Amino acid sequence: MTDGAVNKAAHVLVAADKFKESLTAAQVAERVTAGLRQVVPGLRVEGLPVADGGDGTVAAAVAAGFERREVPVTGPLGETVTAAFALRGGTAVVEMAEASGLRLLPGGVPAPLTATTYGTGELLRAALDAGARTVVLGVGGSATTDGGAGMLAALGARFLDAHGEPVGPGGGGLRALATADLSGLDPRFADVELVLASDVDNPLTGPQGAPAVFGPQKGAGPRDVEVLDAALTRYVAVLVEAVGPRAAEAAGSAGAGGAGGVGYGALVGLGAVFRPGIELMLDLLGFREALGRATLVITGEGSLDEQTLHGKAPAGVAAAARAAGVEVVAVCGRLELTPQALRRAGISRAYPLTDLEPDPARCVALAGPLLERAAAALARDLLA
Repeated sequence: MTDGAVNKAAHVLVAADKFKESLTAAQVAERVTAGLRQVVPGLRVEGLPVADGGDGTVAAAVAAGFERREVPVTGPLGETVTAAFALRGGTAVVEMAEASGLRLLPGGVPAPLTATTYGTGELLRAALDAGARTVVLGVGGSATTDGGAGMLAALGARFLDAHGEPVGPGGGGLRALATADLSGLDPRFADVELVLASDVDNPLTGPQGAPAVFGPQKGAGPRDVEVLDAALTRYVAVLVEAVGPRAAEAAGSAGAGGAGGVGYGALVGLGAVFRPGIELMLDLLGFREALGRATLVITGEGSLDEQTLHGKAPAGVAAAARAAGVEVVAVCGRLELTPQALRRAGISRAYPLTDLEPDPARCVALAGPLLERAAAALARDLLA
């Protein structure tokens, strides 16, 4: 399909991610639909909110028909928070940001050395208690850099210092790690398919590891990054003593550095398998079936930039649609990709909200109405 070839007989699929800090993926679909129908009343529009494993993954699953379940868990600094997972049949979608996310930090104050993934382990256990036998663990948006040690501790592992006492929470606590015992891990994981869904393929440590690349996003200064990298290196060495060389091999594997190393903990301790988050989520949400009905796909997220091209939801949507011969256009808060880069990603054109409102703060505050206006412009260009 070429630009301008769509008409009133079109079937539009809106498969966009959230606009961070302004609209959920479901709200994006609603606003785009409203804007399109202002220009083409009665247009067939199908909304399919998508996510890549990070923030919004549970919400996308619920929008696709999963049941939302809520449980109290331990937040990143030890306080009790209410976290949700999604369940359908024997499949659960667990989003670690629900339990251990940056947005849960009290007062928004980062704690790069002490934030823990303990609540993520509790959330996984709740999914198993609810009957899940396939668990998708979406990682991203975390406040933590503890290598998943907190998660494993919540599931029965023991991480002890030289005096036989449990080490402190967070990646900083692993500096004192002397021994690890994984024998007490919940035995149900032996019979559960645990899939690690991430858009991150970084290793656990080193120049491209979790502390160096993602630590600063969680408030880690240069000295904190050094401390965390050394602590996680020690963590790997102790786990090699506990479970053998596979612990060292996993540290360098794709996905190990996801969400401050929770990917590593899942790979080593829980037998997880890694899959790119957007590929997995598109399968889970029924995207390919919806794509078969579509003549135009609208994707997007808050910022279309270089990160988008590396496993984010719009890139995954565009790749799948291009393979099916369906044109893709995008809506976004801001656009930082050239037209050439967009086309290489499979997106024919984009409609940024900053074209309508250049002030970033107002753009976020008025994202809903602005998105309707952008969708109406899109409809005039392609659908009228």
